[in-house]
Amino acid sequence: MALPRIALFARYPTPGAAKTRLIPALGDVGAAALHRKLVELTVAAARKSGLPFEVRVTGGTAAAFADWLGADVPLVPQGEGDLGARLARVAAPMLLIGSDCPDLTPTHLIAAAEALKTSAAVLGPAGDGGYWLLGLAQALPGCFQAMPWGTETVAAETRSRLAAEGITAAELETLHDCDRPEDLARWPWLTR
Repeated sequence: MALPRIALFARYPTPGAAKTRLIPALGDVGAAALHRKLVELTVAAARKSGLPFEVRVTGGTAAAFADWLGADVPLVPQGEGDLGARLARVAAPMLLIGSDCPDLTPTHLIAAAEALKTSAAVLGPAGDGGYWLLGLAQALPGCFQAMPWGTETVAAETRSRLAAEGITAAELETLHDCDRPEDLARWPWLTR
């Protein structure tokens, strides 16, 4: 199997449009600044992993993303549809990640790629019931259709859908997302 490609899903850090659930705690500009920092940390982890990667972008022009992240970062428009439709467009083998997980390291990404050598899927569960990574050796669009995104049941529902395909995902360690105001206390350095 070819090396999986990391597909990092990222929104441009426009105040008022990025990390909206954190706006009550940080304000429009603060939430956008935090989002900018999280995306930059995640791109750095992807680079350091040595795995092929691309940033799936929305909310800004290609030029704005290139100015921000660097002209050498491969950019792919996310396209239309809900998150499930956008995830389903990534070619397998894939490692799907967002930019919500400050503790993500290159080692986590390498471990996920290693797991895909012997498993059809790999899941990095998040402490809130979602996931910080989903890796698939082959395309499984049914994994993403009508998913209750943003809820505490996403990881469990994903496991169930994989099981319906006869797949048991390899599981990585549980990490935590930074999505809500109460999450900020876990990483005080993020808002400095």
